[in-house]
Amino acid sequence: MAIELYDLSVANYLQTLGALEGILTKGAAFAAETGVDLTEIVDTRVHPDMFPFSFQVVSACRHSLGAIQGAKAGVFTPPGKAPEGGYPALQKLVADSIAALKAESREEINALQGKDMVFKLSEDFKLPFTVENFILSFSLPNFYFHSTTTYAILRQRGVKLGKRDFMGAMRMKT
Repeated sequence: MAIELYDLSVANYLQTLGALEGILTKGAAFAAETGVDLTEIVDTRVHPDMFPFSFQVVSACRHSLGAIQGAKAGVFTPPGKAPEGGYPALQKLVADSIAALKAESREEINALQGKDMVFKLSEDFKLPFTVENFILSFSLPNFYFHSTTTYAILRQRGVKLGKRDFMGAMRMKT
């Protein structure tokens, strides 16, 4: 049996976004228990030259749901600003991304295979892809990078997280 584009993309996005949702919940609980201001977490960076926590969460959503939307439209653009509302708004963004991805049809996603699409940074900077090459070589690596960085920032802030928290619900043989 050949692996389908849906399984390579949406199924992976849902697994890790589900884990991210749990990680964010643990981060909020930690802040409430310890008195840490959630704004401090939203602004935390792994390193001064890296984007903050808020950008990491937005980017994880952009490189998952946004990648699927870009594949359908034929063009993907970088993430924008974080939503207004701080940490709770980031939690809502993840929850909304999960809901939207769950609504995607396996057949519609699989039908995107072979379709041309472009990563567009600006009018002068465009990278051509097929949907599957975009997902596998650009979207998924970025998605995992930003998801991992979100996890790492919360760990850095003292949230009790383990590898299992990051793994999410694995798709085991039933």
